[in-house]
Amino acid sequence: MMRSLYSGVSGLRTHQTRMDVIGDNIANVNTVGFKRSAVTFKDVFYQTLRGGSAGSANASPAGLGGTNPQQIGLGVTMNSIDVIHTQGAAAPTGNGTDLMIQGDGFFRVSPDGGTTIYYTRAGAFHFDDKGYLVNADGMQVLDTQSTPKPIQIADMADPDKMPQSYSIDKMGFVHYVDSTGAAKTLTYPISIAKFSNPVGLEKVGQNLYRETASSGAPGNDLSPGKGALANTSIIPSALEMSNVDLAQEFTDMIITERGFQANARTITTSDQMLQELVNLKR
Repeated sequence: MMRSLYSGVSGLRTHQTRMDVIGDNIANVNTVGFKRSAVTFKDVFYQTLRGGSAGSANASPAGLGGTNPQQIGLGVTMNSIDVIHTQGAAAPTGNGTDLMIQGDGFFRVSPDGGTTIYYTRAGAFHFDDKGYLVNADGMQVLDTQSTPKPIQIADMADPDKMPQSYSIDKMGFVHYVDSTGAAKTLTYPISIAKFSNPVGLEKVGQNLYRETASSGAPGNDLSPGKGALANTSIIPSALEMSNVDLAQEFTDMIITERGFQANARTITTSDQMLQELVNLKR
């Protein structure tokens, strides 16, 4: 069979994968905290028809020059699918528990009080009936203690302990006025985790990421505005929108479609050449 057939098939497969990624990006154009993904390709192994050789100055009569290797590529494959962690636009909401991270980092949330930790850029939070700051799925937002604990302002199940008001500042500290009218502030602020390689985080759905060996562990300083997070702050009453650029995605879609068509044409042309070969003997 002709090598071009296999090269064309590999091109169809990789361009289909790229189209799948583009489709996911476009579908999440309005998803809070979503980060777009980008696909890169690489060539696969080569079949060497003739190796290269060095020239010989001693050959008779005048010496022979070197020869270059002759190789035929056998297609394309996926190189990487990278998450692009650029800052998304801010969308004011007027809700004091909606939080946006300005700069690097992720909120830490947990479904079991801090034993299992996930990371997210989606700051659509609210206080539940127990006074815990949680996301839309009920996962609790964690603080900066060495053993992280959920953020809780009061037991809201008890009407006598219902806070009169609350707010969150740009450093992640939660302020509230308790049932007696006393102004209080939680000792530990909302934590923000920063990774040396955020692209290595694993997406698990529901706007959540999970730590991997590639991402490494988050830094020790989890307080916004300090240490490694000196350029990071929290914007209250706002959400970070998706960083998907529709103009870029539609351009990539056109390029991918044309690449898919070109590879399909390669297969069609190779098939026609094989048909001509079969027709030599009638």
